Order: sequence, then structure tokens, then C-alpha cells
Amino acid sequence: MADRGRGLLRRSRPAVRAGDIAFAVVGLPPAIIGFGYVLAVLYAGTLLSLTVLGLPLVAAAVRGARALGTLHRHLAGRLLGEAVEPPAPLPAAHGVIARVRTLLTDPVGWRALLYLGLRLPVGVLTFAAAVVLPLAAGWLIGFPLWVRLLAPPDRPAWWLDPVGLLLGAALLVAVPAAVRAMSGLNRRLARQLLGPARAHRRLRALEQARSTLAAENTENLRRLERDLHDGTQAQLVAIAITLSLADDALTPEGGADLARLRTLLTRAREQTDGTIAGLRRLTRGIHPVALDAGLGEALPTLTDAGPVPVTTRLDLRERPDPAIERAVYFCIAELLTNMAKHSGAQAATVEVRSAQGRVRAVVSDNGRGGALPGAGSGLTGLRERLAAVDGTLRIASPVGGPTVITAELPTRI
Repeated sequence: MADRGRGLLRRSRPAVRAGDIAFAVVGLPPAIIGFGYVLAVLYAGTLLSLTVLGLPLVAAAVRGARALGTLHRHLAGRLLGEAVEPPAPLPAAHGVIARVRTLLTDPVGWRALLYLGLRLPVGVLTFAAAVVLPLAAGWLIGFPLWVRLLAPPDRPAWWLDPVGLLLGAALLVAVPAAVRAMSGLNRRLARQLLGPARAHRRLRALEQARSTLAAENTENLRRLERDLHDGTQAQLVAIAITLSLADDALTPEGGADLARLRTLLTRAREQTDGTIAGLRRLTRGIHPVALDAGLGEALPTLTDAGPVPVTTRLDLRERPDPAIERAVYFCIAELLTNMAKHSGAQAATVEVRSAQGRVRAVVSDNGRGGALPGAGSGLTGLRERLAAVDGTLRIASPVGGPTVITAELPTRI
């Protein structure tokens, strides 16, 4: 309980990062320059729009906006801690007309131009929140002192002193929230307008996820080959040796040794049963047979087999593609395995809904919580495997629990 209380205090502490204040001050001059650049582009582009120089000028302006966007992206990364992914470089173009066309159709440059236009009003508000608002709060709090130091002939009414003090204190309390809000707005602007386009980001994420999935599948095939070679093959050789010994026991010189023959046959049967069980484990890891009838048949079998009681709720109005069913099945299997190993949960719930082109699987438990990607839980790899089929994984696991992990996938690839 003490640890949970300290965690709540840490989460509720209204701290303001030094980088937020620095960005409010240092980022204002580049914002003014960028806004002036946008005005100059609009003015010159309007004047020359009916001439031959109009389109080349706009193309050059878009290229310049890209360069200014790089400066603002570095500022956001260094001061705000918002690591904006660099956009893709301009495609190669041969010839003046092709280059102008490429620049005019460059979404990254136009979005950077929009960022420069929005950055000044947002920058002014950020500067006001980080600098002007604290100064105003300090002046209001010290209002009685300023009045006495200045000693005007006609001193204001006495009630202005407590009013100024209360108003100054209220402004001072509002400073952290205002600075955080404006910093969050600056981060969102940089993330949405200075990075790659959404389609490019999605394509890059899919390429990376599928590359990871291909490497993982290659490793799984190698592990399967090792298991077959070192496990199943060795067991089959042992069965063959046992049957050879049984054959020798049938035709000895002094007659058949029935006791030894019975022992060898019992051993051969046990070895055969072990080999069959091993093969079933291997094939279950490739494609569970229960999935042939769909998730509605496979998931109850999976949840009933675990050491922790699991309540299963299914609403499967649409049957997903086999690849999606397999991804959902193994995702839930891995989450339940992690829960049994690490959470200390006494009960869990699995809810799966498939409707309107989406599959949503929610696994929750009443364990100790604290599940994080990259902490040895395998959640990072699971998130990458889901991304390969355009799926997402959301984790809510505060220390002390409960843990709720949600996977969402399309029903069709």
C-alpha cells in the first residue's frame, strides 16, 4: 500500500520540465522567422502566380519549408523530448519540370509549411504560459509591496491588496498546467506535421513488423527442425532399437524369453506414446487442431487448460481469416502464460468480440500488475507480431493491478 501511495503521488505531482520552459523561450524566435517565411511565400506566390516564375517559386518555398521543419524537429527533440521520426527524402527526379512537379506534390513540405504557419500563434501562447503568466502572478502577489514602495499620492483601496494576492496565487497555481498543456500541443503539432505522412508511417511500421515476423518464423522453423532431429528422431531410433531387441528375444537358442520380451514391448509402447505426445506438442505449436472449427471452439479449450480460473466471454459475429484467428489464439495463449508465471493472479477474464471488420480481444486479471513491454514479459515481441497483421496491443497494468491488455486486429488481411 505504501508503494502504491508513492506511485500515486509521483503521478499526480505537477512537475514542469526545464525543457518545456526552454522551448517556450528559445522556440519563439524560430517561430517568428517561420511565420514571416510563410507570409513572404504567400505574398510572392500570389504576385507571381500568373507568371512563369510562380510555380518554381512555390516549389522552392516548399523545399525551404522542409529545411525549416528539420530545425523545428531538432528543437522539439532536444527540448521537448519528442523524438519525431525524419520523413522520407524526396524521390529522385531528372529534369527541371520533374523536380518542380516533385516538390509541388511533396506532402512533407506542405505539412511543414502548415506547421510554420501554426507555430507562431502556438508559440506566443506557450511563451505567455511559461514566462508572462509567472511574471503576472509575481506582480499580483507583490502588489501590496509595489504600492508601498511607489507610495502614490492617491493610494488604491485597501481591498485590492488581498484581491491581488489571491489572484496572483491562483495564476501561479495554474502555471504548471498551462505549461504542460501548451507543451503537449507543441508535441502533437511536431509529431503530426513534421514527421512522415500517416500512410508512410503505417507502411514503414508494417514493413518493420513483417521483417521481424519473417525472422521469427525462420527461427521457429529452425527450432522445429532441431526438435524433430534431436527429439522425435532420437525417440524413433530408440523404438527401433527396442523392437530389434524384442526380435532377438523371440528367437534365442534356448527358446523365447517371454519375460524379457514383455518388458521390451512395454518399453516400446511407452516410447511410442512419448513420441506421439511430442509430435502433438510440435504440431500444436504450428496450428492448433481446435482452430479448424474457429475461435469459438478453440478458445474455451485453451482457457480451461490453464492453472488459473479463466472466465471466457465470446461474441463472434464474424469469423476472421485463418491468419487472424491464429494470431488471436497465440496472443491469448501467450498472455495467459505470462499471467500464470508472473502476475500471481487468482482469476482472469478473456473477452473476444468480432464484428464490423474488427476483432477485439481483452485479457484481464486481478494480479499484482506492473506488466511492461521490454521487461522480460515478451510483450514487445507480441506487439510486433500483431503489427505484422495490422494489429495493435494496448497495456494497462498499474503496480498493484489489475492488468488489462487489449489486442485489436482486422478480421481480414
